[in-house]
Amino acid sequence: MVTLGELAALLGLPPEDTDSSLELHDVAPLERAGPGDLAFLADRRFLSTLRETRAACVILKEEWADESPVPVLRAQDPYLAYARASSLFDRQSPAPMGVHPSAVVDPSAQVPSSASVGPGACLGPKVALGDDVVIGAGCYLGEGAVLGRGTRLAANVVIYHGVVLGEECRVHASTVIGSDGFGFARKPDGWEKIHQLGIVRIGDRVDIGAGVTIDRGALDDTVIEDDVIIDNQVHIAHNCTVGPRTAIAGCVGFAGSTSVGADCTFAGQVGVSGHLEICDNAHFTGQARVAKSIEEPGSYSSGAPLDSTSVWRRNAVRFSQLDALHRRVKALEKALEEALETTTTSPANNPAKSGAQSGEES
Repeated sequence: MVTLGELAALLGLPPEDTDSSLELHDVAPLERAGPGDLAFLADRRFLSTLRETRAACVILKEEWADESPVPVLRAQDPYLAYARASSLFDRQSPAPMGVHPSAVVDPSAQVPSSASVGPGACLGPKVALGDDVVIGAGCYLGEGAVLGRGTRLAANVVIYHGVVLGEECRVHASTVIGSDGFGFARKPDGWEKIHQLGIVRIGDRVDIGAGVTIDRGALDDTVIEDDVIIDNQVHIAHNCTVGPRTAIAGCVGFAGSTSVGADCTFAGQVGVSGHLEICDNAHFTGQARVAKSIEEPGSYSSGAPLDSTSVWRRNAVRFSQLDALHRRVKALEKALEEALETTTTSPANNPAKSGAQSGEES
């Protein structure tokens, strides 16, 4: 429970002429919020829902305040204000400090008294944890792994040897950081493994979803810079670098040695080829196929939109005919140019030349 006055103080919003002791017990969408619930409005399309809400309080823009039948908090960016407010309603119990009896911790590991190491966790030689680090149940940290202050690992996260995570990072369940990159050399009877000798370096305040894999570098390190956010089921291959504040949605895949700039966004299922350079502020819509370096900021898309199967099949056939169609068009253009040139140079269509010929004949 939090009071309206406490919430306003946390968000730094102007006090309203309402009871600051009003109690807020939960957050809920406008349409189903009731007394005791906090709601927010960030899109004017839902003003009609606002007019009927029964929430205890709504965070919204100044210009929409008169539409609300309930107390409001006026914010320039309601969605950002809501994001900050949500921390007050997180019901997750704080992790207990100390090492669980079932955890296995190498004697050389550095575990401060403020850290929490959960049941069944395994910390290898020379692991170093910062203050207030939380290691969930069943996690594995390989030799020499380093986690900065306040970083939290959910259950069953695997951190390979030498991996470095900065401060205040959050890594969700079953993510693997520092596994070998996909490096092999062809030989007559199969493949020769290329040992991956780099590590993974992750900056501060990086949020990594569940089931993510980030490969260690082959020679150079794989680097994720500060304030990057990564959704579930993302794969980042060896030697990639991801610039600060970049956002990567679910099921995105990066091939090796690609460099991504700052403030980029990748929507779901984007595929990025290897050895590319992507500039700052490049934004890719869902299922885009990035096959070349991007040098100009902006929005990029690719792929065919969904259609009925019958239409899609016809278009697929036509797509396969594009090369032949292109050749036919080029041939027609050439024939047209030749015909125009012949017509232009013909005596019948050249008065000066035609007149001279007539004089000679006379």
